[in-house]
Amino acid sequence: MERVPDWVDMELVEKGARLERNTSAHAAPYAIRGGFVATFMNTYAALPMALTGGLDKQSAVQRIKETAVFFAGSTLPGALDRYGSSFKAAAKVRLVHSMVRYHVLSRGQWDSAVYGIPIPQSDQMPAGLLGIFRLSLGLLRSGRDQFTPDERARVEFVLYRTYLLGLPRELLPDTPRRIVDVMATRHATLRKAYDDDTCGALLRATMDAYMEPDTSIRSRVRDRFEKSFSKDFFIRSYFAGDIGRAKQIGVDFTSADKLRAGCVGLMIGAQMAIYHRLLDVPATTSAADARLVKKLNRDLSRLGHAEFTTDATNYRHV
Repeated sequence: MERVPDWVDMELVEKGARLERNTSAHAAPYAIRGGFVATFMNTYAALPMALTGGLDKQSAVQRIKETAVFFAGSTLPGALDRYGSSFKAAAKVRLVHSMVRYHVLSRGQWDSAVYGIPIPQSDQMPAGLLGIFRLSLGLLRSGRDQFTPDERARVEFVLYRTYLLGLPRELLPDTPRRIVDVMATRHATLRKAYDDDTCGALLRATMDAYMEPDTSIRSRVRDRFEKSFSKDFFIRSYFAGDIGRAKQIGVDFTSADKLRAGCVGLMIGAQMAIYHRLLDVPATTSAADARLVKKLNRDLSRLGHAEFTTDATNYRHV
């Protein structure tokens, strides 16, 4: 991790982080739950979480918050530098994954003949590359096959952040077509299976978990709107908007959810548009960016400190 690869441009990484702050401050807090459950849609990928006791709501809250803290915090100035907070967090994540691998294999809880090695590097691809995968897919559908300079900076930032989580260069392509191809290949070659006792239980625990720091009226209202938006994000991202298919696995998207998700979407769109404009004007760029950093730090404070720990004595037999 301490060796910055030759293919990484750290100035471009910092520029990409700055460009990502708008999304991280406004959209990510409402979409993180919906993005987090991607890992649970396949029995193989979900098993490590089930083994480590992630089937209850409290564990789900801890894992979502850790994920949110890492990804939001990584966009702060200098966060991915050698002594930055997200560099250290990435090291902890990799250590935790190594410990889980060791314990589930040594305790005979994993069938390597069927599933290979638990939590391989490719398991970091959905969470790490989802943003630039969606960006690349949109570009290809619009007829473009090259990134703009700003898009290239965002991609560089995401690739380096995911590299720190353990992905090798071979799984970190830098063109729209190759990004889509490598993600599609990962999806196509993953052993297909869906077990409701594992996948469904993790999904429902994640969707039902209460993540707010208190039970004030404001927090409870935010919780309901955030859950509705997360459901909408999840259904659009993984079921192409098919509410019926989502309901079959326990994600019930009601008319009230649709209304709340729409309100959140309008709010996020307005906030991001305002800041995008402010960041484009030289006279307001610095002030707007400083405000985004302040908003991100406030959100990180609300989420609390991420421990990134695992305790083998609590692992379950699955």
